[in-house]
Amino acid sequence: MRRVSKLSQVAVAVASLALAASACGKTSDEASKDDGKDKGSAGSSKYEGKGIGLAYDIGGKGDQSFNDAAYAGYSKARKEFKIGGVDMEPGDGESSADKVQRLEQLARQGYDPVVGVGFVYAPAVQAAAEKYPDTTFGIIDDNTVKADNVVDLVFHEEQGSYLAGVAAAKVTKVKHVGFVGGVDIPLIHKFEAGFVQGVKSVDPKIEIEKRYLTEKPEEGGFSSPDKGQNAASGQIEAGADVIYHAAGLSGQGVIQEAGSQKKWAIGVDSDQYKQKALAKYKDYILGSATKDVGGAVYDLTKSVVEGKPMKGEQRYDLKSGRVGFADSNPKYTAMKDVVAAVEKAKEDIISGKVKVKIAP
Repeated sequence: MRRVSKLSQVAVAVASLALAASACGKTSDEASKDDGKDKGSAGSSKYEGKGIGLAYDIGGKGDQSFNDAAYAGYSKARKEFKIGGVDMEPGDGESSADKVQRLEQLARQGYDPVVGVGFVYAPAVQAAAEKYPDTTFGIIDDNTVKADNVVDLVFHEEQGSYLAGVAAAKVTKVKHVGFVGGVDIPLIHKFEAGFVQGVKSVDPKIEIEKRYLTEKPEEGGFSSPDKGQNAASGQIEAGADVIYHAAGLSGQGVIQEAGSQKKWAIGVDSDQYKQKALAKYKDYILGSATKDVGGAVYDLTKSVVEGKPMKGEQRYDLKSGRVGFADSNPKYTAMKDVVAAVEKAKEDIISGKVKVKIAP
């Protein structure tokens, strides 16, 4: 399900970067067309970088979820600060060395910050940051990379997932819901833990189907809509009438299957009700447990442009507004008791009355 982008028409320096990157990924067709003339025009004399370097996670741009959220922040920052940028796709079956090469090329070309979208970039960020100490690197969903020029952008995913669980428990008509995780790893366990706790807070007797698509990221758990569709089909057949996914691009299959069978689906990361690729099924997207990956990318870029780069771990939660539950579907907002229950749960988490688990 990989979408391979065409090389954009960029300035010579960026074109050289794209050609050199042929062994370790492709630049997006949305890469900057005017990086050269944008250089340094960020409204701050302190900024001397070429713009943002963004390296996508598994599933790539167009996943309608995690990667697209990062792209939204990248685009907003480029527009607001009038800077250039290059966003790059991962290659099929690439190695850690490929990721290192990609990040080092971005830093060498003068992009600052350079952001690895996803925990899989941890070793690459560690290596590239050591080689380019004057460049600020960001990594999303990982807090293991420790260096003066590395910012760990992490989220309390379990909090948004708790709200998703409350919503699911309030709308199920059969006291039976489902969770589909992309890959069986600690990060996705946080989504499951929050969801299950949220469901049980409403009704401990509700039955919960659980399914992980793969054991390892490279097996397609985050990039295979067909796997998501099959998992959702099985959970619906087992009796679930609401399914929450934390599966990246694979989640499209979950939403499509739930929608086609007129069951509720709950999206993740981005507000999936608004995604064009899922428009056919949006009436059945109850809401989405969001984490503002785009906002984190924007925050990091702003700090670099203003000459005061972030440092260390930046953790976002419900209180910060970078984690939440999207309520774009009018059918959801019309269910006043559901909305009230979710809002009450949000208040309880922010106040500390409710502590959300991070492991099942």
